Amino acid sequence: MNFKKKIFLAYLLFLILFPYYCYADDIDYSEEFNIEDLAVSGEVSSSPDINSRAAVIIEKSTGAILFGKNENVKRKMASTTKIMTAIVVLESVENLSEIVTVSKKAASIGGSRLGLSANAKITVNDLLYGLLLCSGNDAAIALAEFIGGSVEDFANLMNKKASELGLLNTHFVTPHGLDNDEHYTTAYELALLTKYALENETFIKIVSTKRCSISINGISKNINNTNELLGYLEGVYGVKTGFTNGANRCLVTSCKRGELDIICVVLGADTKKFRTQDSIKLIEYAFSNFEIVDIETIVKEEFLKWVSESSSRFLVNKGLSNFIEPYLGTLQYSKYPINKSQIKDVGVEINCTYYFDAPLLQDYKIGLLSLYVKDYKICEANIYSANSILKKSPFFYFDNFISNYSKYLEKIF
Repeated sequence: MNFKKKIFLAYLLFLILFPYYCYADDIDYSEEFNIEDLAVSGEVSSSPDINSRAAVIIEKSTGAILFGKNENVKRKMASTTKIMTAIVVLESVENLSEIVTVSKKAASIGGSRLGLSANAKITVNDLLYGLLLCSGNDAAIALAEFIGGSVEDFANLMNKKASELGLLNTHFVTPHGLDNDEHYTTAYELALLTKYALENETFIKIVSTKRCSISINGISKNINNTNELLGYLEGVYGVKTGFTNGANRCLVTSCKRGELDIICVVLGADTKKFRTQDSIKLIEYAFSNFEIVDIETIVKEEFLKWVSESSSRFLVNKGLSNFIEPYLGTLQYSKYPINKSQIKDVGVEINCTYYFDAPLLQDYKIGLLSLYVKDYKICEANIYSANSILKKSPFFYFDNFISNYSKYLEKIF
């Protein structure tokens, strides 16, 4: 084989492999490993040392951060993008049985694929499974075009949703997450997006599915979930993997054991093994060190104690009464995840005004209750007056004068 022919064959091979090695998403050629070897034994008491460049753990109901590493740094997020893609679709389509006709653009996209051909017929529901289970970039484009008319217009819908959710450091360009400098998020905002997505029952149903059968052009096809922790690690019920050369290995995991329900995000791991290992470490750390505490009960007990001790301290200048009946406004949380070693440091602080000028209106704010763990404020609630106190009128003073004068006369005579 002469030199020119070798060059031509090498160039041809490069063209064939280029989409996979430079733009691939969830096609991971890193070394194989036995997930059993990554198991964590015993409790993880110290903060984990991880390979991933950014990571966060939040508690699902409150959004409280249990662990963070570069959690607010903007990064590419690869196929974890598809969490937002799915949410926009689910909130835009009433009938998931609607049929989508796949375009040439969708069918020709590189990277991980569901295996769609141009003009193929498939339901929105099956496209969502293909999007979230096997991470099909072709499914992502097909859904984007069906909902938005084009990838660009669908990206606008994604960014609009991000804005509505207050994700200020997140921006989308595509529905699949292939590398683009203008396509990014942070570990923390990706966790918040996932928190929102997990409020959707259909989304949960899909991401918790290990394997299923879909239909393309009436032909059945079996697909598997790329999430290596689903069905392996106790309590894991979703959500999404990701990999590109620019983003490295990414994984968003939801896991629930007992009352503690967490979302773990790792971004920028060097290998799939590190991605998996980091996720396991972080999940085990969270469940070893945190528990859900009934803070509402703690607050109510402290508040009632304060009411009992403070009832005689109120003074309403020129009021018909000094009796104020305090009540507590709504707490932001009834339960909260607290590090087991800090539960003893939970404390309540009450700041209240005790002197008022009449009239005092019902539901008037008279103070503020704050709940702390050491110096960190968990939440607060306003304190209000349940009753109103009228101001003394001139007639009151006149009547009071007559009454006192009458008593004086009775003593004399």
